[in-house]
Amino acid sequence: MNEQHRWLERPVESGRAAGFGVYLHVPFCSHRCGYCDFATHVADPTQVDAVMARYVAALHRDVDRVLAAGPAGDGSRAWPEVTSLFVGGGTPTLLPADDLAGIVASVTEHTAVTPDAEITVEANPETVTPAMFTALADAGVTRVSMGAQSFVPHVLTTLERGHGADRPLAAVAEARAAGIQQVSLDLIYGTPGESMDDWQTSLATALATDVDHLSAYALSIHTNTPFGRARATGAIPDVDDDAAADRFDLAGDVLGGAGFDHYEVSNWARSPASRSRHNVLYWRHGDYLAFGVGAHGHLDGHRWWNPRSIDAWMAAVEQGRDPVASREDLDVDERRLERLLLGLRLRDGMHPHDVPPLDPMALEDAMAHDLVETACGRVRATDRGWYLLDETVRRLA
Repeated sequence: MNEQHRWLERPVESGRAAGFGVYLHVPFCSHRCGYCDFATHVADPTQVDAVMARYVAALHRDVDRVLAAGPAGDGSRAWPEVTSLFVGGGTPTLLPADDLAGIVASVTEHTAVTPDAEITVEANPETVTPAMFTALADAGVTRVSMGAQSFVPHVLTTLERGHGADRPLAAVAEARAAGIQQVSLDLIYGTPGESMDDWQTSLATALATDVDHLSAYALSIHTNTPFGRARATGAIPDVDDDAAADRFDLAGDVLGGAGFDHYEVSNWARSPASRSRHNVLYWRHGDYLAFGVGAHGHLDGHRWWNPRSIDAWMAAVEQGRDPVASREDLDVDERRLERLLLGLRLRDGMHPHDVPPLDPMALEDAMAHDLVETACGRVRATDRGWYLLDETVRRLA
């Protein structure tokens, strides 16, 4: 073995040692929020049931095709055991409960899944019911990630959310009662018009739900979204970077004071067992299959992604074609950069055997600028390096 490539060929926590995931994308939304740039689809109300049924059938067909073919493409080898399954969107919980449970079963019944596999479904508070949570729990779903975004009415209005401030509280209780083992809430900070008191209210309310996990993301305004176009005309202000930094610091103080572990730049967990295993797989540079509109997959440096057009994706699957829109094979330097950019998002940093070769002077420079630190051979970002992650990786690479 080339010792220079040990981090790729014999990883301890990263790469193939991180586990094996499956991601399934459900693009449907009742409304596309102004800040969203994900692959979503708002169907004509008179056609939505038919489109959803067609999409679910296509998902089953593509999952069956890929799982049966195996990594060699001819069925001669089985995929690794699945350690995490994530159904994201869009709003997966717009689907009928039986269809959503069937999507999960399409994976769990046709490939090896570890007994302790994490199975997550994303949900919006206004689209879930006690019956749906029960159906998901019965299907083996262990985790729900719920998009609350804020608990302040005027912030929810700006974000164009379809639920009130109280609905996430009830939805969390319903998920608990149905037997969902882990519940996570997503929050957004830095929305135009949001005050520091507003953000404090959202954090305090989220903590009062007694959830296991919280994600807090700074609002990003992308040019191809309604928010981006509104920013261009001056209808809304750009995100205030200093205000966003203050919100980030407050989240760390409030959630840390409540006993949450800030284990990744944007994520907090009550305990190591409450961390999002599927997302940790991403940050550990691991391997995962991807199904559905706009989904991205990765296997050992080979990356691919599906078209964002629901019609193009469904047509390809129905015609028996591979629906992939594009592929790329990352060279060693690209994988090295990606390993650093992803791995340093985690507070634990990277195991010494998983760190790609670093120039000693570059490492010394990054440490001198208080961007990284080392402990027991692990390389990890400092608090400053976390917030300036692009700069941290630029100096190291």
